[in-house]
Amino acid sequence: MNKPQSFFHLHLISDATGETLLAAGRAASAQYKDARAIEHIYPLIRTEKQVAKVFEDIEEEPGIILYTVVDQKLARGIDERCATMGLPCVSVLEPVLTVFQSYLGTPAGRRVGAQHVLDAEYFRRIDALNFTMEHDDGQLPANMDDADIVLIGISRTSKTPTSIYLANRGIKTANIPIVLGVPVPESLVNAKVPLIVGLIATAERISHVRQNRILGNSSDYEPGDYVDRAAITEELAYARQICTRHGWPMIDVSRRSIEETAAAIVALRGKTR
Repeated sequence: MNKPQSFFHLHLISDATGETLLAAGRAASAQYKDARAIEHIYPLIRTEKQVAKVFEDIEEEPGIILYTVVDQKLARGIDERCATMGLPCVSVLEPVLTVFQSYLGTPAGRRVGAQHVLDAEYFRRIDALNFTMEHDDGQLPANMDDADIVLIGISRTSKTPTSIYLANRGIKTANIPIVLGVPVPESLVNAKVPLIVGLIATAERISHVRQNRILGNSSDYEPGDYVDRAAITEELAYARQICTRHGWPMIDVSRRSIEETAAAIVALRGKTR
């Protein structure tokens, strides 16, 4: 018999965007299937006045506190307030900085938001995002050799969100839909530069996702065939034939998150370089 789900408050205090904290907090929360975190995110907290305001909120809804604050005076203030209130508190970044300092023999620079500087890497990611948006869903198929990765697959195999996730890591990613009976573009077949990966899933998974999609004015599929498992199985067989014919690797996304799919693609890219 399943236990009733409980809830707890998770307060995330960051002097930057809070992305690191959010990822860490969710990774830990995911290990507790019977407890759900109610997230409170406080980004860009850089003054004692801001910290005081945060703790006014925490007093109303106490819970676990995670923080990434590089200013040591502010960090001590957070620790002291948590100790006074008897609440668990963890500096997510500090143990990592300690290891880096021990290994490198140099203290950290303690720069707020250092990972978000507008450097060449940042602009490379922006360039990749622009490219990916311009080459979504088969747009501009003529210049496939400008891509780092091209994702292909039938409708609802997570091509677009995976492409955007990869682009956010600085990887120029195009995606092209596979439609039953329609050949893939010659520019893709002749491409020499990009890693081409086919995304597949079970017919059951795709049917379920399609049933929850608002079809709108789509003219590519009749609604009945669009969610029919037999029709989807035929589409998948066609996609597999194309990938097998050209020697393109395939990844089954049925039970993968976008992040896991992207990680598998990056691993493939490393092997083919």
